[in-house]
Amino acid sequence: MAIVNLGLVVVEAVGYFALMVSLLHFRHRLGLGVFMTALGVMHFLETYLAAVFYVSLPFGVASPGSSVFFAGKLMMILMLYLQEDASTVRQPIYGLFLGNLLTVAIAWILQLHETVEISPGNAADFSFLKEMGWLMVWGTALLYVDSLGIILLYERLGHWLKRKVIFRFMLCGFALLTFDQIGFFGALHYFLDVPLAAFWDGWRAKMFAVCIYTALFAFYRLYIHRNGVPAAARSLSDLFGDLTFRERYNDLLERTGRDMLTGVYDRSRMELEAPVMMREALRQGQFMTVVIIDADHFKDVNDNFGHLQGDEVLKGIASRLAAILRSADRVFRFGGEEFVAICPGTDHEEGLLVAERLRWAIATSVRTPDGRPVTVSIGVATADADGVSFTTVLSTADHRLYQAKKNGRNCVFGRTGPVNVS
Repeated sequence: MAIVNLGLVVVEAVGYFALMVSLLHFRHRLGLGVFMTALGVMHFLETYLAAVFYVSLPFGVASPGSSVFFAGKLMMILMLYLQEDASTVRQPIYGLFLGNLLTVAIAWILQLHETVEISPGNAADFSFLKEMGWLMVWGTALLYVDSLGIILLYERLGHWLKRKVIFRFMLCGFALLTFDQIGFFGALHYFLDVPLAAFWDGWRAKMFAVCIYTALFAFYRLYIHRNGVPAAARSLSDLFGDLTFRERYNDLLERTGRDMLTGVYDRSRMELEAPVMMREALRQGQFMTVVIIDADHFKDVNDNFGHLQGDEVLKGIASRLAAILRSADRVFRFGGEEFVAICPGTDHEEGLLVAERLRWAIATSVRTPDGRPVTVSIGVATADADGVSFTTVLSTADHRLYQAKKNGRNCVFGRTGPVNVS
């Protein structure tokens, strides 16, 4: 039976190594988070097995949780350091330690509940949960020290064994897992009264595991890492890849053509989108209104208060425009203190009402640094009565904006003249 158990331990070690190294090897394709999450998920099982699950091996009694999985985790952390750097290695260690502290805290809070046993013999075992929590915290603290130690020792051995990477890997495993066995066995003996004989059996099992992992590491380094793995074609069924690509593409598209100061779209984006919006509106037999907004006496703001204060005024105007216009509308910074709003599916009368709301909202909410209201003049034109091309309609709206300026400013000028004069 001991031989069968030994064979199963070898299979477990090979399986663990193969899975974790695969996640590490393809980290640039899958992301390093997959590797780190797998390390974390295994931690509770490792601690549980190390506390209660033991099997007979030819060299004594040992736990696969401690000899296979915990030893494998430490060797994986060293491999992560070899592939990345120390700042990356600390991330899973800190995550494990904080997660285990939270486990202990929750276990302590759970004991304050008065539980109900809904099935005979299945009452909550809070003492076990507490013991496991503290063992996990102690094991993670040891793992933190082990991780620093194995990296420092690996670097120190490099002064004498610079080209013998595999041999250094094995020596580091022997040294740090011996240290870990002393520390973790002390906790097992204190919390669970594990006998002293288990220390030597567990130590021999960990040394055996280091030999297995070193052989697998040598195979990986000599035949896989060196030669690489041919890149597989991207599968069409890779849903996560599709979603990630789409999200990044949409985010990039959304941020492209934005005015850096106000956050609205810029003129280049307008010149691309507006003609398409107009053609689509006319194709569907709908109106489309173009509104040009210009801040009155904006030069005086810059001259009297400086350009930074002028920028704040522009941001305030853009904010009011974005708050009032519909989601289907588009607002662009046309240049300087001018903005263009495009409202598809909006006829001329509706466009005038929207423009008047914009004028009123800006006049009542945007102020210069000395408290005076900021006013705007607005010109409105609508396709198809004012033209069937965007350039023509924009030119008509711009002409009406000029008329609004001549009319005394702070007003909306449409096809029939001023809508409001203050």
